[in-house]
Amino acid sequence: MLNRFKVSMNSRSVEKLITGIHTADGDGVKLTRVLTQDLQKRLDPFLMLDAFGSDEANDYIGGFPDHPHRGFETVTYMLTGKMRHKDSAGNEGLLENGGVQWMTAGRGVIHSEMPEQENGLMKGFQLWLNLPSHLKMCEPNYKDFVAKDIPELRHKNLLVKIIAGEYGAIKGAVQKPFTCPQYFDLHFEKENAGETAFVHALNKSTNAFIYVYEGRVNVGDANHQRTIDQGLMAILDHSGEGVRIECEGAAKAIFIAGEPINEPIEQYGPFVMNTRQEIIRTIQEYQNGTFLNRQ
Repeated sequence: MLNRFKVSMNSRSVEKLITGIHTADGDGVKLTRVLTQDLQKRLDPFLMLDAFGSDEANDYIGGFPDHPHRGFETVTYMLTGKMRHKDSAGNEGLLENGGVQWMTAGRGVIHSEMPEQENGLMKGFQLWLNLPSHLKMCEPNYKDFVAKDIPELRHKNLLVKIIAGEYGAIKGAVQKPFTCPQYFDLHFEKENAGETAFVHALNKSTNAFIYVYEGRVNVGDANHQRTIDQGLMAILDHSGEGVRIECEGAAKAIFIAGEPINEPIEQYGPFVMNTRQEIIRTIQEYQNGTFLNRQ
């Protein structure tokens, strides 16, 4: 059953709507930064969400040449396109339509993400997920998931792709302790639109948000709904037992939630640690060539 709530359940409401910032990263890749650094404490354990999408090759062809990371995880979800990953731990993989790459940078990794297409649409998301202090210096890890590896649940006009966490008793491709991330891609199809809602229980402590990338959705109970238009992120409050999302027409959105770490966050570019001293040491190691040697 999709609805695991009691009849009397209350849905969380929208606390705030966020419009992303248009920017560029890597070698000039154009993107929209939806979850920015000023929202990290509010949306702990999530550090960043970038949405990218263009059929203009000049917007993405430069890709992301070699660059370092330490202290967190990156989750790249490719809706359309091809991107090649290579890293200093010897991992390599091709991210294609519907695929996911989950990389734990841990104590340190240098990697590249380069397009393997010269034209056509490239569209997707990259999410940064923080690590608790005792895991920040863990061994780096990397895992590729092709589209068929992502479990799905369909009910009437709703398709839920379960990237991480659990929905409707179906476990997603990834399970993580401590932050317990939940990452679902929601597809509301035009046929019979409005008949089926996405309904999902959440712990009181869980931080959650929704990003609509096609169409528009309504969030909340029937008597207290708010419409989220395409290109907006909705931060959910903690007032209800879970969330209810529905729409009147076709729409697509990602729903992301996780348990806060409740530790200090110190970020300098691609490094996320707990203290300034740790960041300074990380920068020094990167500059003097010992970055990958830490145990």
